[in-house]
Amino acid sequence: MPTPTFEVPGLTPRPTEYMEVPWDFFGELCRALALKVARDFQPDLVVGIARAGVIPGAVVASILRVEFHSMRISRKEGDEVVRARPAILSAAPTQAAGKRVLLVDEIATSGETLRLALAAVRDVRPVEVRTATSFARTKGYKPDYFALETDATVIFPWDRKIFQDGELIVNPRYEGVLDE
Repeated sequence: MPTPTFEVPGLTPRPTEYMEVPWDFFGELCRALALKVARDFQPDLVVGIARAGVIPGAVVASILRVEFHSMRISRKEGDEVVRARPAILSAAPTQAAGKRVLLVDEIATSGETLRLALAAVRDVRPVEVRTATSFARTKGYKPDYFALETDATVIFPWDRKIFQDGELIVNPRYEGVLDE
């Protein structure tokens, strides 16, 4: 995919590198992530952080053949960002008590979401909790496990097109980047 450059004086520059992730590649990333986890950790359950962390979380839980639950942490309400910092919008699953837990999100950048989730899960007293993401940034918070490291803006397969006004359209955030 071409790497367009966007710069507007006085504004925060838009990303200059994008990585479009098709479904089949995302599935392989989930498999790689599950294998990394399985090498030295046997979770009893996986907790996916909703919304996007639920997708790799459910796949990893299925591959590892363990129980899956979710919790919601977000800066958004609907598709609109309404807060500067993420907030816990649903409690950590009580089923994590006394268990080895793998906490999964789609990407680790600042680590704010994962830190909030870790604190919430630890409040229900698991035996152990570790973190995993599909992607991690080269600088910033590093989860215990991640499938791929990149500083590109990742275009996830579920975010490439969105439903708007009764139609499936290319996400406006990626106009001028994606062909279609």
